[in-house]
Amino acid sequence: MSKRAFIFPGQGSQYPGMGKDLADNFSVARQIFQEADDALGSSLSRLCFEGPEDQLKLTANTQPAILTVSVAALRVLQAETGLVADYLAGHSLGEYSALVASGALRFADAVRTVRSRGTFMQEAVPVGVGAMAAMLNIEPDVLAAICVEAAQGEDVSPANFNSPGQIVIAGHTGAVNRAIEIAKAKGFRKAMLLTVSAPFHSSLMVPAGERLAEVLAAVTVGDLAAPVVTNVEAKPNQDKGRVNELLVRQVSAPVLWDASVREMVALGVTEFVEVGPGKVLSGLVKRIDKEVVTKNVEDAAGMKVIG
Repeated sequence: MSKRAFIFPGQGSQYPGMGKDLADNFSVARQIFQEADDALGSSLSRLCFEGPEDQLKLTANTQPAILTVSVAALRVLQAETGLVADYLAGHSLGEYSALVASGALRFADAVRTVRSRGTFMQEAVPVGVGAMAAMLNIEPDVLAAICVEAAQGEDVSPANFNSPGQIVIAGHTGAVNRAIEIAKAKGFRKAMLLTVSAPFHSSLMVPAGERLAEVLAAVTVGDLAAPVVTNVEAKPNQDKGRVNELLVRQVSAPVLWDASVREMVALGVTEFVEVGPGKVLSGLVKRIDKEVVTKNVEDAAGMKVIG
């Protein structure tokens, strides 16, 4: 019996205009955008539909914006097709979309929480102090050794295990730059800084996780209708009592996306439906397993293909 997973994108998938087609065509999507605006007390919908891009790229805006577009797409998908998922997963921020899909988090709570999460992550490290870099075609054990050599009293470590041959590192800017130079000296030419505003999923984010724990403590977590394969463990979780702890750890722990996809395939998933802006995760899934089917739903045209 083949199974289906809904997967939800994280930061980096945003673009001005995202979600507008959904809101123009489906009342259930308009309701989600209105709910987000009400929950935040500002026009997040306008930021999604019109930009400007420099405002949309600010972490405290990006996170609730992607969550909102993803949940709007999810609600339309559910209303128009009746599709259900056997497993849910999201990349970093996307895990919150997955938790909304599971019923663990109410949307309004989630959108307020990720606004705080984005703010805390940005404030944990002053701009310029931290960095992230994509390190391509380097084996994980080799990259770990490069990070140890590059640290020199600072922090740098793998942050995102995205797919075979694509690992992102994060930490202090100096240490990340040293890691790039060491990698290039060893013949790994494809190592480059990313244009991000903070070193996400590194030990430098621990203070952000501590602040997030206080916010999550006030949020009611409901039962999970479907298991969420978590970034921290790459295993399905359906225990609502563990949700907050896993979300707090996720801020400073590496995103085990490659292992999460492999886990879902091992559990029988043959179809991955990416719900939300962009097709980044669909591309990663195909690099991890060429046999599975990937689909993407972010607008009315996508709904027709799925339906």
